[in-house]
Amino acid sequence: MKTYDLVLKNASSLIFDTNQQKIIQSTVNIGIQNGKISEISTAALSNFKEEKDLKGLTVLPGIIDSQVHFREPGFTHKEDLESGTRAALLGGVTSVFEMPNTNPATTTPAAFQDKLNRAQNRAHCHYAFFMGGGSQNYNELATYEKLPHCSGIKIFLGSSFGPLLVDNDTLLENILKNGHRRVIIHSEDEARLLDRKSIAIEGADPKYHPIWRDEESAMISTEKAVRLAKKHNRPIHILHVSSSEEMAFLKRHKDIASVEILPQYLTLSSPECYERLGTLAQQNPPIRDKRHMEFLWQAVLNGTVDVIGSDHAPHTLEEKRKPYPQSPSGVPGVQTLVPLMLNHVNNKKLSLEKFVELTTENPRRLLQVKNKGRIEVGYDADFTVVDMNKEVVIENSWIASKCGWTPYDGMKVKGWPVAAYLKGKLAMQDDTIVSAHQGEPVDFEV
Repeated sequence: MKTYDLVLKNASSLIFDTNQQKIIQSTVNIGIQNGKISEISTAALSNFKEEKDLKGLTVLPGIIDSQVHFREPGFTHKEDLESGTRAALLGGVTSVFEMPNTNPATTTPAAFQDKLNRAQNRAHCHYAFFMGGGSQNYNELATYEKLPHCSGIKIFLGSSFGPLLVDNDTLLENILKNGHRRVIIHSEDEARLLDRKSIAIEGADPKYHPIWRDEESAMISTEKAVRLAKKHNRPIHILHVSSSEEMAFLKRHKDIASVEILPQYLTLSSPECYERLGTLAQQNPPIRDKRHMEFLWQAVLNGTVDVIGSDHAPHTLEEKRKPYPQSPSGVPGVQTLVPLMLNHVNNKKLSLEKFVELTTENPRRLLQVKNKGRIEVGYDADFTVVDMNKEVVIENSWIASKCGWTPYDGMKVKGWPVAAYLKGKLAMQDDTIVSAHQGEPVDFEV
């Protein structure tokens, strides 16, 4: 007879039904052995070392945030791997995939290994890192994308500099030709952004941000990326899509392109967000008006959107208070992703099953994550436990990121992450990390 290390009983759980090939909600008992899910049963499980009764709570697969910027090395005054993963875990996120625009940029195996070394014994949740693709390393990307704990190749078609900026077709083609895993893309056209920057400079107000970085800036870039991806039969993943035109285009090209959206675009809209928050709402691509928000919600519901990520990109308040457009773009979001989206679930904007699909099953499938992203026998016992009825006012004082602020300060939400398990070990409970530095590097099927 099996002896379980831990049994989670009476858990209303979002499990993956292998017969229906979809996520369903079911009240089950979950048996955990050696950090893995060993049993899922509607019958009581006996022979255990520890048992937790989760009646009244909901168990999700461990939430994956597949786009975070934790700023280490190079910009650790605003975030580092310890503070960023602390924020993630407190927000109910159990795995994060971190971006390469650090200093130095993550474009070599040495820089990549340095990040892994820095995360070891410091990270509070599980982690992996993207390798940046660009002019200096495109010939090596087929090898680099297979490095252990590499979540993929990330490229910037705009809004970057140095070795990470991919601003010509030849370089983009060379990147797409080298390797087979899905290429992750920040899609804005650099030439158009440069041509139109005078709009931001002369306007000198963040309300001009979505006018400067208009829908056409995204469309030009995304159309090119899709065309070249089809030419080389290389799957791509377009990050943080914020415009209706781009989303409508991507709906027609799901055979080659997957799509990410951010909670910001589903929660905030211009001009109100810029009038109220100023540069604290400034990010790339910009938050747009309600016409776009309504279309983006439809894209979530009709299957165009594959993934919700936070694009956690913290800056200090001092940096953000610089006059626009000298102020940096980016907002913190890893800690608020789960509460914001649970609030939208409670407001009937989307189902809990859809939210789970967008933050576990789809990142798992598209990025080839190994052993995570499902409540299924054999998978890692990573869980995000939520109280769908708990009401909380989000406050800056709760934010663990070094930046110390959130654009959602003062917002009341219903639905809250109350616990998180990493490989069967309780790591966070009731807004407190109870088992620190338990994060391990994530593996991929490559």
